[in-house]
Amino acid sequence: MEFFDTSSLEWNRLGEKVYEKILSKNEETGSYTRLLKFEPGGKIEKQQEHPFFEEVYIIEGTLTDLSLNKTFSKGMYAFRNPGMKHGPYVSIDGCLTIEFRYFPSK
Repeated sequence: MEFFDTSSLEWNRLGEKVYEKILSKNEETGSYTRLLKFEPGGKIEKQQEHPFFEEVYIIEGTLTDLSLNKTFSKGMYAFRNPGMKHGPYVSIDGCLTIEFRYFPSK
């Protein structure tokens, strides 16, 4: 697809006050792009670690990494290698990110 209205896609609930919207997915590789939305007070309660690369850009709001005790805000970017631990997270005022997740070459 080229351009399309993302409002036609559903938000899928991941947890209390946390949702994702898959924008694209490569079924062969498992790579995908998603929007991740935290409503105010939304949390991801467990530390994360996964077998893929991840790039995250904060479009709006703030996100606090509770293990680092650091808050990240609009315009900030993260790159994570496979196996990098991160989180848990909370967003006091809400947050919207775009995430690119892709698997290393075999």
